[in-house]
Amino acid sequence: MRIVVKVGTSTLAHPGGRLNIRHTEALVKVWSDIKNAGHELIVVSSAATGLGAGKLQIDRPQDIPTKQAAAAVGQCELMYTYDRLFSQYNHTVAQMLLTWEDFDHEVRLYNLRNTLKRLLQLGAIPIINENDTVACEEYSLGDNDTLAALVAQCCGADLVVLLSDIDGLYTADPHSDPHARLIPVVEEITPEIEMLAGGAGSALGTGGMLTKVVAAKRATSAGVDLIIANGAHAEVLYDILEGKPVGTRFIGQKEV
Repeated sequence: MRIVVKVGTSTLAHPGGRLNIRHTEALVKVWSDIKNAGHELIVVSSAATGLGAGKLQIDRPQDIPTKQAAAAVGQCELMYTYDRLFSQYNHTVAQMLLTWEDFDHEVRLYNLRNTLKRLLQLGAIPIINENDTVACEEYSLGDNDTLAALVAQCCGADLVVLLSDIDGLYTADPHSDPHARLIPVVEEITPEIEMLAGGAGSALGTGGMLTKVVAAKRATSAGVDLIIANGAHAEVLYDILEGKPVGTRFIGQKEV
């Protein structure tokens, strides 16, 4: 399978922005094992701005120049960490920083698709993030859930997995409603399903359930299944690949 895994800031970093070493090491170990099993893996990774803010010892930046500066510092930390950890399992990583313009421009999209295809052929693991250091509002993707869906659409992935700090889509907000139930499968994203999605997520990240449902809408319209799962335990990916019910699976629209 060709799998796009998106991992959020809340999974990779502690609340203060510093790297969560235990979670990150566990994820890379499982990802490497999945790669060893013959699957193609693309990682869409958040956390650059959060890690940069932590390394600079500043609060989460609010103004654009400081956000971009923190992202520049944090991206180095992020790729250094991935390169070091994946190297332990004899895997090579490649950095790709993208903006909306790369998907919106025919020639750039063609080059992006060719680069991704060749990296996978060469056995590398693309690590993708938005190019936050230069992305202006006009070409900002806004969140990496959308980026993961776009990448999956671009490279013809078989599955997208969004790892977050929540188990999936619920019938109500599980933080405030004790009767909220997890929805295991969504065959069609209706207005009612969209209404169930909440607002922004954790303090460090930018995405919430709404962005995940919007990403699922984009992925499923391209025929790609998308799963929202809790990234607290990296081994959940084994269950997903074994076909076990995990989180919420949005079913891709297959051509008749």
